[in-house]
Amino acid sequence: MVALLVAGTAACGTTAGPVEPSPSVEPVAGLQAEVVRLRTDEAVGRRLQVRLTNTGDEAFAIGAAALDSPGFAGLPDTAVTAQFAPGRVIDLPVPYGDPVCDADPLPAVARLTLVRPGGVAEPVRAPLSAEVLQVVHDEECAVRAVLEVVDVAVTGLAEDGDVLTGSLELTRREGDDRVRATALGRSVLVDVTAEGLPVVLDRGERAVRAPVSFTPATCDPHVLSETKKPYGFPLTVQVGDDDPVPVDLPLDPAQRDGLAALVQRVCA
Repeated sequence: MVALLVAGTAACGTTAGPVEPSPSVEPVAGLQAEVVRLRTDEAVGRRLQVRLTNTGDEAFAIGAAALDSPGFAGLPDTAVTAQFAPGRVIDLPVPYGDPVCDADPLPAVARLTLVRPGGVAEPVRAPLSAEVLQVVHDEECAVRAVLEVVDVAVTGLAEDGDVLTGSLELTRREGDDRVRATALGRSVLVDVTAEGLPVVLDRGERAVRAPVSFTPATCDPHVLSETKKPYGFPLTVQVGDDDPVPVDLPLDPAQRDGLAALVQRVCA
């Protein structure tokens, strides 16, 4: 069962200013749709909310929902159970696919299974106010462009007392642009330090590495239990003269388990 978030709780998310839906898709009577991004969506990753409003005088239900945008690979519908009395607003969490970076993400539609009174299910396509899709598309395509040039990795993580130490590595994949890793941000639970920033991969170099260390930043029980993204570390990377781009430091499951064990041991 998909958890449903009413509009009051959804207000803490990222929404853009109103955007006119696509004129190529006819509105669905009594229904208004837009896309929003909540903080929990950013923590989960590859998920947004389709916010639906019953603008009519008749109740209806939604049995499935999906995003349909030319800027993202299509995914199957997500089954939901949501009852919409007149005036009700509900956020339906839906995943989105890989970005298609040579296509514009707008206009977009919500693909819905609509159940009107009487119980007959009807597939509909509702025009979306979806400026946030452009934001997400730009972000993900910028990261993809960086990772086409340089591979980012953390290697050799090992315990050293109350610290995990290893190496931050930049390895060239293509081209010969100068690559600079200029900043590395901490997560909610763990401080991280990369020595010698900026780490620079100069023209003609294939790889460069720098020592990196992870240290628990808090043992506050509330933070330990409530954080949604405990091991997200944004690394700012610049390729040539392009704008710097935040790239999540890639950590495999074993490395994340090592960080979790470190926090548990230090905070025990």
